Amino acid sequence: MDASNALMALGLTLFAGLCTGIGSALAFFTRRTNTRFLSISLGFSAGVMIYISMTEIMFKAREALVPVYGSRGGMMLTVLSFFGGMLLIALIDKLVPGFENPHEPHMIEELCQNSCSEKDKRLLRMGLFSAIAIAIHNFPEGLATFTAALKDPKIGVSIAIAVAIHNIPEGIAVSVPVYHATGSRKRAFIMSFLSGLSEPAGALIGFFVLLRFFNDAVYGVLFAAVAGIMVFISLDELLPASREYGEHHLSMYGIVGGMIVMAASLVLFS
Repeated sequence: MDASNALMALGLTLFAGLCTGIGSALAFFTRRTNTRFLSISLGFSAGVMIYISMTEIMFKAREALVPVYGSRGGMMLTVLSFFGGMLLIALIDKLVPGFENPHEPHMIEELCQNSCSEKDKRLLRMGLFSAIAIAIHNFPEGLATFTAALKDPKIGVSIAIAVAIHNIPEGIAVSVPVYHATGSRKRAFIMSFLSGLSEPAGALIGFFVLLRFFNDAVYGVLFAAVAGIMVFISLDELLPASREYGEHHLSMYGIVGGMIVMAASLVLFS
């Protein structure tokens, strides 16, 4: 395994994870939520994830598994790993209560609804759970980004950008309840920022656990699982959030735009 590739993969994962801090900062330095921008951006991120998952990642997973398990076995394992990735992220999402789920859309304007004098200490527990929730959600995303970048840096960059866009509104979504819980903008920013570190943490843990087992078969299974995770995130989180923040057509424009940009980049840099 190339050390420079591993460092680049970790850097991309760190970049994607810390974009929760950008979202948190936006919440504190702007007065209103740019809903049109968020709607298009989330749709764009979903378009990138869906397109690259179905046209590149699944293909590369099958390409790695077929020589090891044969045409039928390799294809079957690719499909099972794809839906296994979906099942993993679905179980994680199911374990997080809806009220504390960081993927529920929040507006920057909500920060102005309560002042520090109205803070309720009993809400601190909810604020802490909100930060923990996003950390749990980001963990498999970090492993997915890291694995993709390790195998193919070109795909890794694309996924990292898509996940980074996805994490910006998550930063807003975590900052809002934490601020309501504590009345402290600083604490809300720090907790949101730190929760993003679960992505590189997921990458590092996955790397050290799987280091001695890395081969074409392991790469194939992980790649197919990554595709499942990306598609599930797009359909379950990004698209509904995109429509919540803006109009239906804005979401669709973002999806198509993301697919076009992704297709063009794959053609130009192949």
